[in-house]
Amino acid sequence: MLVNWVELVITHEEIGEFLYKNAFITDFEALETTVQSIVRDGRAHWKVENENNNILQTKGYHLEHNSGHGAQSLTSLLLVILFHTVMHLVDEQYRLLRHTLRKRCKFFQHVETFLEYRVFNSWGNFSPLYARV
Repeated sequence: MLVNWVELVITHEEIGEFLYKNAFITDFEALETTVQSIVRDGRAHWKVENENNNILQTKGYHLEHNSGHGAQSLTSLLLVILFHTVMHLVDEQYRLLRHTLRKRCKFFQHVETFLEYRVFNSWGNFSPLYARV
């Protein structure tokens, strides 16, 4: 497979210190006229991926970056995304819960607390608790 490679290095001119360094691999032709777009798009892709992973790590999911961590981490990530997407699409009570609590971290804290102190026979018995939140 043939690919093109672009490296971006930003240094502090006066002291020669590296401020930013990254490389991008692409199948786009790396020309003087395309390098800026390749770097811009590569940085944007990295930003989106990094912010998404940050949410998965810190907002209640406690999942690590899945790249390089094997199939188990990727499976967990995809399962969580699938579960929450399906629940959002098909369950009105779930949507109400998420709307009421807004932040995922708060949502998971409440779910964990309720499940710690009470057994619920069904999701329908759990979610009405939020009608009075």
